[in-house]
Amino acid sequence: MKTVDELLSAVLSGELGPDPAELTATSVFWIHHGTRLAGGDVTYLNQYVLVRVGGAFGGCAFEAGEIDPAICRDASGSSLATLLREAPRALRTAALDAYLAAVAPHREAPGAEPVTLPAGPPEVRAVARDTAIAGLLDIAPGARVALIGVVNPLVAAIRERGGDPLPCDLNLRTTQWGDPVSDDMHEVLAAADAVVATGMTLSNGTFDTILARCRERGVPLIVYAQSGSAVARAFLGAGVTALSAEPFPFSQFSAEPTALYRYRAAPRAKGGS
Repeated sequence: MKTVDELLSAVLSGELGPDPAELTATSVFWIHHGTRLAGGDVTYLNQYVLVRVGGAFGGCAFEAGEIDPAICRDASGSSLATLLREAPRALRTAALDAYLAAVAPHREAPGAEPVTLPAGPPEVRAVARDTAIAGLLDIAPGARVALIGVVNPLVAAIRERGGDPLPCDLNLRTTQWGDPVSDDMHEVLAAADAVVATGMTLSNGTFDTILARCRERGVPLIVYAQSGSAVARAFLGAGVTALSAEPFPFSQFSAEPTALYRYRAAPRAKGGS
């Protein structure tokens, strides 16, 4: 698979599991929440649409105004194939995520390394999550790390790993420490020695571009995904080097221990003579 559309086509044709026309999106729901961590000056405003298929949930963040809450009434009970073909991008991504998570749950997936985030306040859980993500980086001291989708604890975690963050975000202009945040993804992709990107790139349609650019340059791509975590997993070894997958319920919605799952692409075999 080289693009999300290719993955979607494979699912619709039944190549990766059961026919999605025979599966029902039992529940479609919408979450809007705000978060400001203690000591921070940024309020993160996030919207998610989520789809339940059997024992699995799929989720995808979206920008304000892209989806109306009424979609929950209209889409709940639809066949998964209908959502995959006709829904807005974020809901389509959530439906695709739910399908892939139902076929291969993260908790049962070969190669998945569970990481338990500790019980506690948001600040403790956010630092633990972002430290786990940064732990997927295998970089030399001073390596430039493009961070596409900025959260301040992850900026700090990259620095603690010895990296030089190149933050990029459409909604933030500076980090908590005053670092300038670019709004030009292509600028940071061209300069980076490694790339860390959020699953939100699946929602805004930039994931395929990031994937292709990292392949072209031979640059490691680490994805941290609440949005489309099972979708991003499909590209491990095909552009995605490592993945932190956090299925619903996401860490910010609980004060109890929850799990995320880290994956690393298998090393490519070297050709013989």
